[in-house]
Amino acid sequence: MYSDDDHQWMSQALAQAKNALYLSNPNPRVGCVIVKDGQLIGKGFTQQVGGPHAEIQALADARAQGFDPAGSDIYVTLEPCNHTGKTPPCVNALIAAQPARVIVAMIDPNPLVAGKGLERLKQAGIDVHCSLMEEDAEKLNPGFISRMTRGLPWVRLKMAASLDGKTALSNGQSQWITGPLARADGHHWRAQACAILSGVGTVKEDDPSLNVREVQTQRQPWKIIVDSHLETPPDAKLLKQIDQSGVLVVCASLESAEAQARARRLESGGAEIIAMANPNGKVDLPRLFSYLAQERHMNEIHVEAGCKLNGSLLREDCVDELLLYYAPFFIGEGVGMANVSPLVELQHRQNWSIIEHTSFGPDLRVRLLKS
Repeated sequence: MYSDDDHQWMSQALAQAKNALYLSNPNPRVGCVIVKDGQLIGKGFTQQVGGPHAEIQALADARAQGFDPAGSDIYVTLEPCNHTGKTPPCVNALIAAQPARVIVAMIDPNPLVAGKGLERLKQAGIDVHCSLMEEDAEKLNPGFISRMTRGLPWVRLKMAASLDGKTALSNGQSQWITGPLARADGHHWRAQACAILSGVGTVKEDDPSLNVREVQTQRQPWKIIVDSHLETPPDAKLLKQIDQSGVLVVCASLESAEAQARARRLESGGAEIIAMANPNGKVDLPRLFSYLAQERHMNEIHVEAGCKLNGSLLREDCVDELLLYYAPFFIGEGVGMANVSPLVELQHRQNWSIIEHTSFGPDLRVRLLKS
């Protein structure tokens, strides 16, 4: 059904979509190329929220170069939208451009679109094809797909450890277990996320900035702190950068006078405070992620926390992907990766599948998905 040329042009559209990795959240990462008489005449990718989508960018690019997109083939990595959000429907602009064909990698999982965009194009007499390199397109948008289909963000848990699985010395020293190349790669994953999530223990022990520094980005992710008793110091480094991104502190309760006073101190520094408790008086993690997806429209959450919160996230089945960095040495006695409940029988284990392993200098990065 699809020619070698079709695959080549869709590959270029996917390459365009990668330009939106750090940019388009919470919108999906979409790329588009326009081809006429075997020549690339326009290309584009989704801009920041409120800005033009990939198709609009590509049409504008073609016209700016003096090309008429009528009769062209348009390759786009996600079904064009047919509803009005912060921008007009992309299908209107495509229909007005009068292309001969529109080739789409994947149907939009957003129920507001979900096939309706393709149907509008067909009704306008445009030859429409779908599912070319669909799996590649899906890999670019795990968070958007998860939010639209599960009502949950895609949660990626990052850990850096020695060969024997220790993330710090027994005295808590952890800087730096991995080298600069691995740390820079970690910032690449931070930049993709809608938010970086950590626990109050990490804030008190390490005073991290929780921002993106090692890669260039036009936006900083939100910072989310899981802090049952509102122990985040008002002078924490992450609160000093409040102008770069929002800070959300999630506690278990705001009923006591002490909790309300602590909340006011953090709010005076620019933080936002919400409360959601589980029956044990801790932050309700599954409910938190549902809230982040459905109320805050967050696609991907990047977790960099300590062994206690890591263990809680794994025990409560909140993690979709593991991002593990291993440094080539042993620590011995030290802090582990996650405080998980000990297995009584191996058959009760939670299995993970390795999908990728890559070297960064002397260090090894391993990506895993739940089996």
